[in-house]
Amino acid sequence: MFAPRYAITDKLLANIKRIDRLVSKLNHRRFPKVVLYELERVAREVSAYASTSIEGNPLPLTEVKKILKSRPLHARESEKEVLNYNEALEYLEKELQENKITLSLDLILKIHKIIMAGLLPGKKDEGTLRKRPVVVNDPRTGQIIYLPPEVSEVRPLMTALVEFVNQKSQEIDALILSGIFHKQMVLIHPFIDGNGRTARLITKVLLAQMGVNTFNLFSFENYYNKNVTRYFLYVGERGDYYELRGTIDFTSWLEYFTEGIIDELLRVEGTLPEIAIGPDTELQAHHHQMLNSIRKKGFIKDSDYAKLTDRARPTRALDFQRLIRLGLIERKGKGKATYYVLKEV
Repeated sequence: MFAPRYAITDKLLANIKRIDRLVSKLNHRRFPKVVLYELERVAREVSAYASTSIEGNPLPLTEVKKILKSRPLHARESEKEVLNYNEALEYLEKELQENKITLSLDLILKIHKIIMAGLLPGKKDEGTLRKRPVVVNDPRTGQIIYLPPEVSEVRPLMTALVEFVNQKSQEIDALILSGIFHKQMVLIHPFIDGNGRTARLITKVLLAQMGVNTFNLFSFENYYNKNVTRYFLYVGERGDYYELRGTIDFTSWLEYFTEGIIDELLRVEGTLPEIAIGPDTELQAHHHQMLNSIRKKGFIKDSDYAKLTDRARPTRALDFQRLIRLGLIERKGKGKATYYVLKEV
């Protein structure tokens, strides 16, 4: 049975209390959903960029944004890593909205299959637990620094971890449970590759389910990417798992983990617009059609919008002006060459 060691230090307790206050404050703010479209898109871009960057992906954020807009069919490996991560985010977001998600080994395997599709030598390793030994190397020196559990113990250890989180969900603080899951999965190292990305995505799900209702806006991976060396220092261990397992203490990691949640919640709070729900911000079906079209194509012209709706030209002009005023789109070009794009946040 999995029984992690940790202590509720003054620092950890203070972090948890601050997170509770921030989450409560955010959850009581109401906005028209459309006002959050751009913020949600930016959060996905930052998450896809940061989580893949942690693992060595060289693409800058500006390039990640372009890739997620164009979604190239013949993507390079670095581009596919970003596209796969974004696909997993979109899948989880939809499942959470429909209350279809329960933590299970099957869910973990499904997410791994999505993020690693086309990135491993053979499909047999996508969405399946590893069948051969692995080692963890220091990215700076290339030397072996950690030996994960043997293949025969991977499934039992992952099963025990899932059972622990599900059974203790009413007894242990949600933030502590999420943090414990994150580190323990990294230590088990259940996959040939993609362990960190999968662990971070499932941690996001746990946080969303446990009350941090900012999944669409939440990019806590970015906190880790600010100092990757520090992240690996806290989330990992050095040595042989079998020599370490009786002495591993999760306390320092939990303090660091909750600091990251605070950092991200403050970012989200500072980014949210000061716009309340009301007649001036209520958008109609045709407004949503316009925004969805821009998302898919990257831009829209008046002639494109005319094909989506039967609204007269003067009325269409007012629609564009309304979304510009709300800060959702911006105008580009002049005269007949005028087009509209989503406004960058």
